[in-house]
Amino acid sequence: MTRGRWAMVVLIAALMAAALAWTFLREPAAPAPPPGPVATVLGWTPQFSVLAGDGVGGSTEGPAAQARFADPYGLAVDAHGVVYIADAGDNNRIRRVHPDGRVDTLAGHGEGWRDGAALQAQFNTPSGIALDAAGNVFVADTGNHVIRRIAVDGTVSTLAGDGQRGFVDGPAAQARFDGPMGVAVDAGGRVYVADTYNDRIRVIEPDGRVHTVAGGERPGLVEGIGAATRLDTPVALALDPQGNLLIADLFNNAIRQLAPDGTLSTRVADGGLLSGPLSVAVTHDGVIYASDINGKVVQISAQGHQLALAGVPPQPRFARPTALALDADGGLYLADAASYRVHRLRALAAGQTAPPALIGPAPDAPLPDTAGRWPLAPQDGWHEVVGTLGEVRGDFKGESRHHLHGGFDIRGDVGQPVLAIADGKVDTPFAAWSVGGQAEGLSLGRLKYIHMKVGRDPRDRPFDPRWQQVSGEDGTLERIRVRRGTRFAAGEALGSINRMAHVHLSVGASGFERNAVALGFIDYADTFAPRITEVAVLDDLDQPIQAGADGRVAVPRQGPGVQIVVEAWDQVDRNLPRRRLGLYQVGYQVLDAQGQPLAGYEQPRFNIVFNRMPREDSATRVAYAPDSGITVHGSAVTRFRYLVTNTVRDGLVETGRWQPDALPAGEYTLRASARDYSGNEAVGPRDLKITLLP
Repeated sequence: MTRGRWAMVVLIAALMAAALAWTFLREPAAPAPPPGPVATVLGWTPQFSVLAGDGVGGSTEGPAAQARFADPYGLAVDAHGVVYIADAGDNNRIRRVHPDGRVDTLAGHGEGWRDGAALQAQFNTPSGIALDAAGNVFVADTGNHVIRRIAVDGTVSTLAGDGQRGFVDGPAAQARFDGPMGVAVDAGGRVYVADTYNDRIRVIEPDGRVHTVAGGERPGLVEGIGAATRLDTPVALALDPQGNLLIADLFNNAIRQLAPDGTLSTRVADGGLLSGPLSVAVTHDGVIYASDINGKVVQISAQGHQLALAGVPPQPRFARPTALALDADGGLYLADAASYRVHRLRALAAGQTAPPALIGPAPDAPLPDTAGRWPLAPQDGWHEVVGTLGEVRGDFKGESRHHLHGGFDIRGDVGQPVLAIADGKVDTPFAAWSVGGQAEGLSLGRLKYIHMKVGRDPRDRPFDPRWQQVSGEDGTLERIRVRRGTRFAAGEALGSINRMAHVHLSVGASGFERNAVALGFIDYADTFAPRITEVAVLDDLDQPIQAGADGRVAVPRQGPGVQIVVEAWDQVDRNLPRRRLGLYQVGYQVLDAQGQPLAGYEQPRFNIVFNRMPREDSATRVAYAPDSGITVHGSAVTRFRYLVTNTVRDGLVETGRWQPDALPAGEYTLRASARDYSGNEAVGPRDLKITLLP
């Protein structure tokens, strides 16, 4: 090829390339592929808001802020943002919270077992709920031992189970479950069931066949495949995008995983933040959320790292968080059953401060209707009171300020039957605990009965079949199971007093206990004036500042301030003389040299008020000074030395000091004030003469 022809070929090729480039630039670019789901942020700081519920038990519908629930146990969220709630207790309904905040009932009317039209159907203690892609609602109907289905048109039917407690695989209508509490549905329409008291995972196939995929004849913690595996009280389920079934395995303190090939393994083991998981939810990228019996919400990364979102200071704890659910955008919802509320947890933006969290039952919610009954016979007659709310307690190992007393103690004989003081329904899967231990007890609704052999007589014989005894391989009694949904009537025997020789009665959700004196026991009377025995001032090292020769305590005006201590005790009518009880409220005033209250101290500052139990473990040492409690158990009287410059009141716990730097030097008086629940004012040496140093 000649040089001229070669130049022509090169020129033509260049022109063609330029034309192609121009065409490419003029044509619109192909659309970019849609972005994938945003990765879940780990360790985010939550803001807690109330989605629905005013903190009082009931069945009110309408605006979310005024709505009331009886036992909002299970949650599910559909693609349109509608939140479905399994509301058990005395309601036994499936409720909805719409995006506009309106609360209504999807299905259910009264306790029972009835299929049919939505508002004529009946449930008995519905627990877990789940949705399929078509919008059908599946319900673990715990008290009826069946799985229910609410179709899109509202028709309620029984998907599987014959209503009898037991364990039977096979055709759906002949299958049997034992208090199923968890349910999940996969894309193929298979319904997974946490068969709680059978300690098994069951599957309802689309053709109606029921079969077991994990768990065996007794509770345990064994991995593997099929009937050789073991679970212990599975209560909630969630499916991840890979088809793995996550299981909240309550008494194993674990999140278990059932793979599509049937292999059961442990995803989150005992020993982390979780302590008795109640619920589980999972994101698109494998991040797990779980709540537990101690009011925590924990985020668990795909690598197994546990991060607390709630329940670990400084974050508040919930009363009994029984369900978690995620919406299409990854928003997290929580049902706090013992608070009668449903919450939304949102991530705070960087630098944003969350408003105070409204968590727990309403502090003025009505108390249980007990008609003044006592938990011992005669229920309509007096019994000796040996402990009140907020008293300092030791650990029997030399620590005298170990914890605060959370209830009301009534003396009784070892072996004496403990009787229900109100009608009640078991609302939790961990209703009984510490079998054989001194703190063995039973939770029945908002009431707890402690220091008894639960459900059995002094010879460990069960009262009736409602009390299931679970024994170990060697035949030793390991646990008493009382199924969620079990009812007891006032006056029924719940147990027999153990070696502690008294009944501890607690009122309210754990961490939100109320003062049981407010129940109004028949023939209970308190006309005894509490006794103040000492007022003291502590220095920076918690040592008392001694009075000088003139009887006055010299207090520096500068520095971090001082702590004021008031030692006092109480009794109630007909108590034994040696029986000392704690006070309901304790405070102080500051008086001038003429005995007149200073401005701001016209009334006592009652910083210590045991109207409600604080949740923080630190509260004992905040409320009580050193040398409080019983330092030598069994041989010394209890000393109640209150740190009245600190605050333990209305569930709050704060440290503080009296800082007199704004006052001129001179003579003053610190005056203590103490009252019992009946309003009796304390007597005794309540004035401490002080001199503020220049």
